[in-house]
Amino acid sequence: MNLQMTFARYTERTAFERPLTSGVAYAVRVLHSEREQFEKHQGWTIKRMDTLEKNPVHKDDYNPDLFEPSPIQEEYAPVIFAQDIISHVISIDLLSGKEDRENVLRARKSGKGVLTAPFPLLKTNRLGVILTFAVYKRDLPSNATPNERIQATNGYLGGVFDVESLVEKLLQQLASKQKILVNVLDTTNQSYPVSMYGSNASDDGLELVSHLNFGDPFRKHEMRCRFKQKPPWPWLAITTSIGILVIALLVGHIFHATVNRIAKVEDDCHKMMELKKQAEAADVAKSQFLATVSHEIRTPMNGVLGMLHMLMDTDLDVTQLDYVRTAQASGKALVALINEVLDQAKIESGKLELEEVQFDLRAVLDDVLSLFSGKAQDKGVELAVFISDRVPEMLIGDPGRFRQIITNLMGNSIKFTEKGHIHVTVHLVEEVIDSIEVETEFSSNNTLSGFPVADRRQSWKGFRTFSQEGSIHPFSDSINIIVSVEDTGEGIPIEAQSRVFTPFMQVGPSISRTHGGTGIGLSISKCLVNLMKGEIGFVSIPKIGSTFTFTAVFTSGSSSSKEYKSQQINNQTNSVSSEFRGKRALVVDPRSVRAKVSRYHIQRLGIHVEVVSDWKQGLSSISRGSSAFNMVLIEQEVWDQDLNGSAHFIDNLEKIAITTPKVFLLSNSISSSRANTTTSGVCNLTVIPKPLRASMLAASLQRAMGDGNKGNPRNGEVPSLSLRNLLLGRKILIVDDNNVNLKVAAGALRKYGADVVSASRGMEAIELLTPPHRFDACFMDIQMPEMDGFEATRRIRDSEQNINDRIHFGELSVETYNNISNWHVPILAMTADVIQATHEACLRCGMDGYVSKPFEAEQLYREVSRFFH
Repeated sequence: MNLQMTFARYTERTAFERPLTSGVAYAVRVLHSEREQFEKHQGWTIKRMDTLEKNPVHKDDYNPDLFEPSPIQEEYAPVIFAQDIISHVISIDLLSGKEDRENVLRARKSGKGVLTAPFPLLKTNRLGVILTFAVYKRDLPSNATPNERIQATNGYLGGVFDVESLVEKLLQQLASKQKILVNVLDTTNQSYPVSMYGSNASDDGLELVSHLNFGDPFRKHEMRCRFKQKPPWPWLAITTSIGILVIALLVGHIFHATVNRIAKVEDDCHKMMELKKQAEAADVAKSQFLATVSHEIRTPMNGVLGMLHMLMDTDLDVTQLDYVRTAQASGKALVALINEVLDQAKIESGKLELEEVQFDLRAVLDDVLSLFSGKAQDKGVELAVFISDRVPEMLIGDPGRFRQIITNLMGNSIKFTEKGHIHVTVHLVEEVIDSIEVETEFSSNNTLSGFPVADRRQSWKGFRTFSQEGSIHPFSDSINIIVSVEDTGEGIPIEAQSRVFTPFMQVGPSISRTHGGTGIGLSISKCLVNLMKGEIGFVSIPKIGSTFTFTAVFTSGSSSSKEYKSQQINNQTNSVSSEFRGKRALVVDPRSVRAKVSRYHIQRLGIHVEVVSDWKQGLSSISRGSSAFNMVLIEQEVWDQDLNGSAHFIDNLEKIAITTPKVFLLSNSISSSRANTTTSGVCNLTVIPKPLRASMLAASLQRAMGDGNKGNPRNGEVPSLSLRNLLLGRKILIVDDNNVNLKVAAGALRKYGADVVSASRGMEAIELLTPPHRFDACFMDIQMPEMDGFEATRRIRDSEQNINDRIHFGELSVETYNNISNWHVPILAMTADVIQATHEACLRCGMDGYVSKPFEAEQLYREVSRFFH
């Protein structure tokens, strides 16, 4: 599409060099063996010419998409570039039209311009011709044979001429239409000349015949001029004859000049095609280079991070452990930077594709909260997530890329926010549209922390989704969500806001030095949002804060019409909600936005929640309640503002409550909360740290209410005990050509009780995994010398299939093969190459899964749990 725009723009801007042409187009030569791949690359089917060969200029009266596909033939000449005025001919096969086919074949054999017979142009009823040139892949000698020219043909360039318009323009300048009649004819067939201009009516009198040369020796043309009225005086006849001769010479000269101009366009088009090939080759080389560099950098980083992880399991003092953690964090930051650069490269080359898996949106947001909770607590910044009840539990889309967008936006907010809050909200688009119609005023202080914020409604200003033209429901099962990330940080300077989404652009040098970063996170996020059929925008006020909002279209996870692979996210909400279902909780919080967040997370556990704004309302609700509250959750702000009132509330709570509820303090800072509870004399208060998440909240409630032994780990954290239960005693083969990687992988698996055997070559793995053997699984590196992991896996699968078939047909005894009739050892890809080693590539060669290096416990657990129970 970009090349078509370039061609159209070029031909439009240089149209003054071809004043007689109505349009220029380029068709490429495509062999039948190339047709399928060509059509897939172009995104359209090659269409047959049909009646289009008679209507090449205007496009108002037909739709090329309705044309039938071009019939099967040895080769095709579909139009791929065209001037805007005739852009509707794109995808039309010139070789499927009789007249055009003859001209195209004749043009490439001769190497010269070839004219069509005259034909009427649509709507104008004027006659016109098409001048066609062949475009060759290389320079050919003047004595090249027709076969050599055919073999060297790359495509065809054609220009449309309106002959009547041409002659009329000349007559207006050089003759009087009232006194002289001019006829232009195609006399290729002397018996049946074709009139191209003028009237066929005969008129007695002097007639002058001039031959015209349009550059095609096969076609013959002549111009006949006669007087409309009585013959002129002899001297007038002489001057008129001279004028007519001048006209004939000018017509021929103009056509020759036009032929030269089209030849220049042909040469430019040829150069453009060469540049296109060079650009595509450069793009492939860049992708291969990035893949190689990625592998070469990540491979030693895998060793560094792996060894640091193993070092953390040894006896270290506090200082040593701090050093190791710092080094590990730096290594992970480098890996993250590499991934960002590679993502940007894949986006630029159009090779980034989204997955379609079933996932829990709330679990993804809980994971991201866990990632930033430590930084938020260190800064004293309140971090919260709220997801509307109308957003489905399960969605179908790409959770990894969605998480990447949220992580980029929240990471920027954490980086630039020193006080106040960061608030993430998720709604359905139609919810927000309904609220816009009701909401008339915006209060910048009615926020999570009380700090003023930018009006988030301005962040989605201009979204097509909110206009009448926007398609809110593109499909019946589509879920269009809108996500806002609001912060009270530094804000973005007005002069820098226009380049926020530009790759590698920083807000300013001072910001870059203070906070660091590559400046591509937002650019990548915007591209990912576009891939999710969404939009992204922001509003920012310096010294107040920023709000970024984006939309994304997913599919409802409840749809059973299609089967999707399900991403296994460890979601503890369902497992613990039964323990709390039916219980009642009272939340004391004067700030409605913050109370809404607390209500959301507590209700996820099946608990009924009532919210009050102060101590008095709290005691009133408890005293008049028909059923007892099981727990009271107090916001730290309420507690800190009146320590005496807090103690008074606790004392009265024990007096008026039917059953004394457990009391919890919701706090951003655990240290300050403990100090304040000690000062107030209340020692039996349980502190629940923010940000709130279902798993962490459930664990805190279970511990305080006597069920601590049932607490689950926080969301996204894989317990070592679970991995040990899965891997204990399992015999696992690790194949990697790098000794450091072998040590790291072996150490990680032995940590969980696995019996590990190492191999450094693909052939060695084939020998060890040829049945019968005792291995339960294999972790296979992909990039290895001599034989890569893909080829080794293919050979292992072929060997297994051969033995399974022979056992099935009775050629081999099943007892000889450990009484196993269907051999299939799980093979997991293990590589640092994040571009080439995709999940699909692994599946194609027979692998069962994919583990990126360095090993992460969560991913390792997710993969091996599919095979070991």
